[in-house]
Amino acid sequence: MTSAVAGSAAGGRTGPGRGGAAGRRALLAATAGGIVESFDWTLYAVLAPYFAVQLFPGDDPVTAVLGAYLGFAVGFIVRPFGSYVMGRISDARGRRFGLMLGMALTSVTSVLVAVVPTAGVIGTGAPVLLVLLRLVQGVSMGGANSSAAAYVAETAPRRTRFVYSAISYSGVILGNILSFGVLTVLLATLGTGGVTAGGWRIGFLVAAVLGLTALWIRRGAEESGEFTEQRASGAARTSAGRRALYRAQVRNSVAVFLTTFGVTVGYYFGTTYLPQYAHQLGVVSDTESAVSMLLPLLVLIGAMVGVGWVGDRLGALRTLRAGLGALAVGTVPLMLALAHRALPMWLVTLVYLVLIAAPLGLVNVLFAGLFPVAVRVVAMGVPSMVATGLFGGTFPLLAQALGRAGQLSLVPVWAAGAAAVSFGATFLIRLPKGRGEGGGR
Repeated sequence: MTSAVAGSAAGGRTGPGRGGAAGRRALLAATAGGIVESFDWTLYAVLAPYFAVQLFPGDDPVTAVLGAYLGFAVGFIVRPFGSYVMGRISDARGRRFGLMLGMALTSVTSVLVAVVPTAGVIGTGAPVLLVLLRLVQGVSMGGANSSAAAYVAETAPRRTRFVYSAISYSGVILGNILSFGVLTVLLATLGTGGVTAGGWRIGFLVAAVLGLTALWIRRGAEESGEFTEQRASGAARTSAGRRALYRAQVRNSVAVFLTTFGVTVGYYFGTTYLPQYAHQLGVVSDTESAVSMLLPLLVLIGAMVGVGWVGDRLGALRTLRAGLGALAVGTVPLMLALAHRALPMWLVTLVYLVLIAAPLGLVNVLFAGLFPVAVRVVAMGVPSMVATGLFGGTFPLLAQALGRAGQLSLVPVWAAGAAAVSFGATFLIRLPKGRGEGGGR
């Protein structure tokens, strides 16, 4: 997830390159990359029911989809490793270098996924190749999110840091919108059979083209001024210095892990799995469920910007707690209304996504502010990626398994419980002195 926050200095020093044209270029670079990374990552999940029968051998389509979702989960397993490796690169070589490297890996793997031979041609080699490519994408994504978060954090204007956070994260939401839009176009033009027969490959080719565009945009962005100053100062240049910084942040690392738990479950339920969930309930068709996501995702962007505005003025931590509390209380009633057809799919989706606007728009703002610049990408990325891998990446697989076992009603219960845990975890967060609640005061 991308984010924005003030720099590491508690006294509010702006630092070079913050605000103005340089700040807007940095925001564009992070947002454009977020669009592509989210599009590529989400596209796999929304197309999994269609390419599963081609790439996973066997006669049972349900088992094939489970295998495809397992490939989705595998990509998450290596994200903590990617967050550490790519984060070390970004902390050592610079935010811009890390962002460009991550985007290059994303573009190349998108092309390769598009041309993976079917199981009918190479047998079990097809799912093996797909999983290997997902591992590479997982490494890239593990570091790209935290690198983008630190980059925007270090270039955002102080008084609008959370608005910048919402805008930068809107790239992730726009990527989701594009993924559902591409699926909708493919279904409308090729039909379900055409998409299953190979039309799904077009989506990954689109991802590759978008990736090259984002790489060009990021190439024109400047390095973070705060990172440049930190590197010149020689702070945490030694391994012992970095370890000391990590040890000082154990409590905040635990808070990041536990807070990410509910946020990532809610995110993947609301933006990725909800169409499949509604389809399993029998309340909408494939095409209707995909189309019903577009308007709510657009509303989510506006809601996040509004929440960012509130966070800048009233304090991010209390706003985050209010959002997580509402998510914990509202999830189960909303999904019961959907299951009993008391509310239409589009309205349930819209309300649920508005509920997760505060966590999505604010949580990584606080994360970025908890850690020093010298180790920021690794320190904020590893605990969040471990939680995302354990709970976000496995969510579609868990939900699909529950549905197959006749326990689909437990899916929203799990999401609500995760949000409740995250709400409690926010009370562990220890903000650096002089920051208040992270607002622009």
